[in-house]
Amino acid sequence: MAEGTENERVRELQARLRQLGHFHRSPTAFYGSMTGKAVSAFQQERGLPATGEVDGDTWAKLTATSRRPTAGELRPPTTNELDKPDARCMTGRVLCVSKESRTLAWMIDGKVVSAMDVRFGSENTPTREGTFQVDRKERHWKSTLYHTSMPYSMFFSRGQAVHYSADFKARGYSGGSHGCVNVRDMDRLAAVFEQVKVGDKVVVHW
Repeated sequence: MAEGTENERVRELQARLRQLGHFHRSPTAFYGSMTGKAVSAFQQERGLPATGEVDGDTWAKLTATSRRPTAGELRPPTTNELDKPDARCMTGRVLCVSKESRTLAWMIDGKVVSAMDVRFGSENTPTREGTFQVDRKERHWKSTLYHTSMPYSMFFSRGQAVHYSADFKARGYSGGSHGCVNVRDMDRLAAVFEQVKVGDKVVVHW
């Protein structure tokens, strides 16, 4: 396993590293730079070459020093920790969305005003990455394609929006969106909805 890998074995890797204090967020199943740094730290601690990639020796050491993760450890319901903001999020008014940490941070001039857990689209309907702008807001909206309720929608990319999801609140990361950025904390999103203006920046990144 190395940076760019995305599968359930990566989720297990992250959960085991979290048990040992090397990975400080909920498992995402995506092997990004933070996972690489956690692997390097584990390798260094165990006297292995600190490559940041998982080979047979690294996996054997990891499984010998950790236990098989529980379902709750693989998909914890707890709030995710923010990662270091993308450089594009450090100026102006930005909805900064990290796919790796599964968080949304509402930032103004480099400072986090509010943060919340999010989930994304499935493999067949992925959430687009890049820099966008909020092009419209809808306090009450129903998807014309999927006929699902989308309260507090802030649209940013050809129908994809940040919005509250009752399904996310109920099922957590067992489900996924059709491409939108789902939020499960309605009160927190409602407060951000009131502050965000049409034209504010949206950054979706790993």
